[in-house]
Amino acid sequence: MDIMHLELKTRRLILRVPQQQDFDGFAELFGDEEAARFVGGPLKRAEAWRKFLQMPGAWLVQGFGMFSVIDRKSGEWLGQIGPWRPEGWPGPEVGWSFRRATWGKGYATEAGEAAMGFAFEQLGWKEVIHSIDPGNVASQKLAERLGSRNRGPGQLPAPYEDHPVEIWGQSRDEWRERRAVQTSS
Repeated sequence: MDIMHLELKTRRLILRVPQQQDFDGFAELFGDEEAARFVGGPLKRAEAWRKFLQMPGAWLVQGFGMFSVIDRKSGEWLGQIGPWRPEGWPGPEVGWSFRRATWGKGYATEAGEAAMGFAFEQLGWKEVIHSIDPGNVASQKLAERLGSRNRGPGQLPAPYEDHPVEIWGQSRDEWRERRAVQTSS
């Protein structure tokens, strides 16, 4: 797989490996206290740069990572979503974070469908989880729209072990069954 040219396209979006020009949007997201609340909290721009480099590094080392989500019409960076599996994580995750200006427009659901399909069909994952803070109602609703269900409390590795999370998820078979039902409707 040529990751530098990998693109998933949806009706309104392009999902691709992060590129340097995505950083301003990323820094905005992680500089926004409300948008960054459940993904580690707000960061100064220099701190955000270091965090930004995690995803291209994950793509190079693991062969997968979160995609940059780009608006097809404007080219604007909206957020990030995709497969993610740090050392010691409770399972193979599809995670997400989006700039506040994009909330409520259906972008996360549209990108989530593509990212889940990539994890199951391209990476061959047998299950996908989402580690969601119990107070993050918006992410819980997105997980439900993607077909995941709450499996109960989870535990993140150090240094995040004190952060409460619930593990949401579904199997590849559940994903495929749901997609078949949607297609036949």
